[in-house]
Amino acid sequence: MREPFYEVAFTAGNFDFYRPTLDFSGPLTDNGNVAYRLNVAYENAGSFRDSVDTERFLVAPTLSWQIGDDTELSLEFSYLDDSRPRDRGLVVLSDNEVADIPFSSFLANPELQEDFEETRTELYLDHRFNSNLSLSSVLRYTTANESGATSEIVAESGDDRNFFVGTGRTEQSYETLTFQNDLIAKFNTGSIEHTLLFGLEYARESNEFESEDNPEFPTIDIFNPSAFEPPTAPFEPASDRDTEDESFGIYLQNQIAILDNLQLLLGGRFDTFNSEITNNLADGETSETEADAFSPRVGIVYQPIEPVSLYASYSRSFTPVSGTDINNEPFDPQRGTGFEIGVKTEIIKDRLSSTLALYDTTLTNILTEDPNDSDFSVQTGEQNSQGIELDLTGEILPGWNIFAGYAYTDGSVTEDNVIPVGNRINNVPEHNFNFWTTYSIQRGSLAGLGFGAGVFYIGERAGDLDNSFFVDGYTRVDAAIYYEKENYRAALNFKNLFDAEFIESAENRRRIAPGAPFTVQGTVSVEF
Repeated sequence: MREPFYEVAFTAGNFDFYRPTLDFSGPLTDNGNVAYRLNVAYENAGSFRDSVDTERFLVAPTLSWQIGDDTELSLEFSYLDDSRPRDRGLVVLSDNEVADIPFSSFLANPELQEDFEETRTELYLDHRFNSNLSLSSVLRYTTANESGATSEIVAESGDDRNFFVGTGRTEQSYETLTFQNDLIAKFNTGSIEHTLLFGLEYARESNEFESEDNPEFPTIDIFNPSAFEPPTAPFEPASDRDTEDESFGIYLQNQIAILDNLQLLLGGRFDTFNSEITNNLADGETSETEADAFSPRVGIVYQPIEPVSLYASYSRSFTPVSGTDINNEPFDPQRGTGFEIGVKTEIIKDRLSSTLALYDTTLTNILTEDPNDSDFSVQTGEQNSQGIELDLTGEILPGWNIFAGYAYTDGSVTEDNVIPVGNRINNVPEHNFNFWTTYSIQRGSLAGLGFGAGVFYIGERAGDLDNSFFVDGYTRVDAAIYYEKENYRAALNFKNLFDAEFIESAENRRRIAPGAPFTVQGTVSVEF
């Protein structure tokens, strides 16, 4: 930020994608103690999906003040405006297969859209008392408003052609204040080095939510969705609630260098959470949730030889969950337990490295969207994921970089009152592979010209937690060509090069997201 920098970029692609951006920064005073940065972006995009148009605007200025050699104060602000329709994708038929209709089919009222606005203000203070003691503080204030009307398929009809469509309107606002302080101290006890972190975090959030539903449920012909006739009845109140959340956390962590090749991490965090929800449709009836938890964290890293690091970790997590279900019952906090062991290897010093990890993660009270009403959520019991991850990244030769990864995941429901134990977690493939490589010409008249290519494989996935259907795995090939010279850069990015048809994700039988077909986007940027 303290050196002048100016960049303007423009991206355009098929499906009417346009995105201009600018990034300016530099000093505001002669000595450079006060500096600024300004990011602005606008996006206007169509889609391979009928009637799915997006418009976004972002402005994010930053002001930094170097008060002295040891103190810096930064003020960051951002404003985001995002408008788009709610798109639930495709549906599954009674044969447990995705409906054989064009991937472009929009199965709802194309005239409705949602608008989201957010403003965020952040104040950062970093101060170094001496070479061994420092303080970092951040005060964050966020307001957001989400409003609009939506429609989506809410029930199967029985004839695998006509589906019932529900229509609703929502208006909700958020106001969030968080304050976090981290004090970091470095000291020795004999030959043992310590890096001690002590922190406090406070958060308060207010939420006002109102929704209306239309009592009419017209049907849509999925083979002729353009003939859909929206409901004409007046909307009726469905929900009106106010939520006040407050949380406080205190944490302590000690990173201990016992030997040059042996490090230990010991830490813990204690959280308290309080939530009060007022149901304005029930004469101001209130419900309150209080919870607290201690979450430990332990880790160890050992280097038997310089290029190899062995590590292991154990942690517990506590995540407050705000809001209520459709019956106005407050949610329980989400808890998690994680184990991981692995090895990191530097295959070629400072150039090529790999990581192999085995992990086991258990989560309880996971929040998912209510399949019967998208304005609400439900909680599942307990889910466990365990598996293996292998990553390889680095520069094989000058200008030739690779990024590769493979993951095997066994994710299943381990405890629930409704979902059968043993069911696979939806949208989690057992096998996941990715490979991406780039090469930039280093010398000669073509120096700066580069190419990239990659293949991405996602295995078969359960489409819902009931495991009533599965979606096939797929392979996608991407490519890129780019050129950089002095202050100029141009790039063409090709996604799904061979135009494969695949399902990107599935939430339930009425929310199937198709993958995008062949997509190309070109970007030109100039620095000055």
